[in-house]
Amino acid sequence: MKIILFLLSALFLASIAWLLSTREPIPRVPVAWVDPDPVSRGKYLVKLGGCTDCHTPKIIREKGPVDDSRRLFAGHPSDVILPPTGLDPKNPWGAATAGMTAWSGPWGVSYASNLTPDMETGIGSWSEREFIDTFRTGRHRGSGREILPPMPWQPLSEAREEDIAAIFAYLKSLPAVSNKVPSPMAPVIATR
Repeated sequence: MKIILFLLSALFLASIAWLLSTREPIPRVPVAWVDPDPVSRGKYLVKLGGCTDCHTPKIIREKGPVDDSRRLFAGHPSDVILPPTGLDPKNPWGAATAGMTAWSGPWGVSYASNLTPDMETGIGSWSEREFIDTFRTGRHRGSGREILPPMPWQPLSEAREEDIAAIFAYLKSLPAVSNKVPSPMAPVIATR
């Protein structure tokens, strides 16, 4: 019985060794791979980050919301303003959304920014340095008001500078959309 188990084990191990020796090696992608074209690298990073989820208004279709391609990265529509939220002081955490471009919570109401290169209402007048500093500091244009939830600027603060610059290059390559996003609103605390 021991000899049979030994022979079966040897046959099993020999089969595994043969299978491993005949397979093709998996090509390795360098960890620090960077597309030499900053615009295509930025497009890749923006898609990977899901940036259109909040910064592009949606059109409701029978299978659910889809990005409005005419307003790609235009931010929250200027003509839709959420009412001030009456937050329960005992449980202020919760989010409400209007077309997935505005959010309310304990911080008040925040609206997704226009990231198109429009000079008046988007990032057209921004410098690359201001864009990078926005993510390094968590402040609008690097030194203005705080960036509000749900914008995940904290993980982006750890991104490589060339990746943030590539995102900026991609956004600047898009068509400009004139859309003045409403200003954030402070929270209204409900009293009982």
